[in-house]
Amino acid sequence: MGWVHNTNVKVAQSAVGKYFRLDGSGHRKERKGSYFFTELRAGLATFFAMAYIISVNASITSQSGGTCVCPPESMADLCDSNAEYMLCVQEVNRDLVTATAAIAALTSFCMGLFANLPIALAPGMGLNAYFAFTVVGYHGSGMVPYEIALTAVFVEGFVFVGLTLLGIRQWLARAIPASIKLATGVGIGLYLTIIGLTYSAGIGLITGATATPLELAGCEQQYLDEAGVCPASYKMRNPTMWIGIFLGGFLTVLLMMYRVKGAIIIGILLVSIISWPRPTPVTYFPHTPLGDSAFNFFKKVVTFHPIGKILAVQRWDISGYGKQFGLAFITFLYVDILDCTGTLYSMARFSGVINERTQDFENSSIAYTVDALGISIGSLMGSPPVTAYIESGAGISEGGKTGLTAMFSGLAFFISIFFAPIFASIPPWATGCTLIIVGSLMASAAKDINWRYIGDAAPAFLTIAVMPFTYSIAYGLIAGICSYILINTVVFIVEKASGGRIVPPNKDEKEPWTWRIPGGFLPPWITRLSQGRKDFWRDDESTYGVEEPERKSESTEGQHAATEKQMVPTETATPEKPEKLA
Repeated sequence: MGWVHNTNVKVAQSAVGKYFRLDGSGHRKERKGSYFFTELRAGLATFFAMAYIISVNASITSQSGGTCVCPPESMADLCDSNAEYMLCVQEVNRDLVTATAAIAALTSFCMGLFANLPIALAPGMGLNAYFAFTVVGYHGSGMVPYEIALTAVFVEGFVFVGLTLLGIRQWLARAIPASIKLATGVGIGLYLTIIGLTYSAGIGLITGATATPLELAGCEQQYLDEAGVCPASYKMRNPTMWIGIFLGGFLTVLLMMYRVKGAIIIGILLVSIISWPRPTPVTYFPHTPLGDSAFNFFKKVVTFHPIGKILAVQRWDISGYGKQFGLAFITFLYVDILDCTGTLYSMARFSGVINERTQDFENSSIAYTVDALGISIGSLMGSPPVTAYIESGAGISEGGKTGLTAMFSGLAFFISIFFAPIFASIPPWATGCTLIIVGSLMASAAKDINWRYIGDAAPAFLTIAVMPFTYSIAYGLIAGICSYILINTVVFIVEKASGGRIVPPNKDEKEPWTWRIPGGFLPPWITRLSQGRKDFWRDDESTYGVEEPERKSESTEGQHAATEKQMVPTETATPEKPEKLA
């Protein structure tokens, strides 16, 4: 019997090895250095690097109010003082904890199983802030109701499926001017930073003002006046702000500097644990109806919290919100193209599965399709758009090379669903500095913008500046793209009209741009189908993972990983090995 058991195990291992192309499996494209237990360790590393999204996404997205309705008599302060409404928001937060973990588990597992890539997915940072604070607005004060915003996300996902199958999504991501692409990431980073500095989803260091747009805050919320301004005598005296700064901020940065795995999770948990006992000056569970409700849920520790208020609440009648719906839809579409596609290319390059001839990677159409369907499925759970995560580099740096890495990350997210009371009880001052740190990593891409030529630099700067200053990713993208088109079109017309005599003196420093992208417009599977191949779904025999020249980098490891997310996909340089993220 023992011999039969060992034989069955070997057969199973052989089947798994060949499907995922593990080292020694005998597959013609086996991925050297990939082993089952290495993939397991890499999957856990990816999970711990991005597990913060469970609490952070729930905290940010619930600020929209979800399906809760603020009565007109409480709109003066957007229901901040309405206990019944805030209890409803608290329930939405718990729903979102479950939804975030569930959609991250599903999409990460499917990415590994079907695309065989070590890339995990979850609701995207930046997109969730745009969803909560611009599209829906704080407590429903934005462009469209929560239900219509989810409808825009749902439609976007299926549009992505079509764009993916036709290859348009891949082409667009490569065709966008490099400086605009890099600036988008920087602008989103600054946008996240402002959110992390405010009260609703951060440490409460800044607030709105009357004489100036922003003002230093740092006082406890009960001392804010009617205009939301801190009196001078109470500024910078909020104890929750200080533990957020020192433990969630400085301590986390120090741990990241020393390459401590899970540094962000350590900082968040440390601040949260200090904030859980009651009563203390920094407690997250004050003796109020809201605090009592939160503490009663927290005491359950392990439980399954079903999604109640935000499950499948799409509203298909968008009459009265046509323009706002269109703006939200287009912005979600564009930012997701940049965000997810850039990350997938970067992580695929880390994994060594890039085809240098076509600038495509193995199973790219499947990977994009999984992401696109995940967006629509996530919207049914009440979540903002799902995207690939740069933190997948943590698992790749641990040796993850196949889809098993993403599958193990997905299983870890699935287990976390049953710890909803813990993730739902993480205070905003525990995650505020996380947003600032993520923003700083994303802002490192600014060094790669072409600042030498003002035709590239000015549109990029407008993209960066307008996003945080208008509190809108959409307006930043509009400003950057429109200014780029206007400036460079005028230069082109003047040059042609003058017979090439009137040109900017340093035009040779302009970044080259062409719509003729290497690798062609159509995806490989359509090319193979047009050639009459019956097995058109199979990859070409051309070599993937060609060794590339090493590029020296002066940036820190974490910063470089964030920069890679924003890089032009057709760049051929790559680090010697995947960056190791905290």
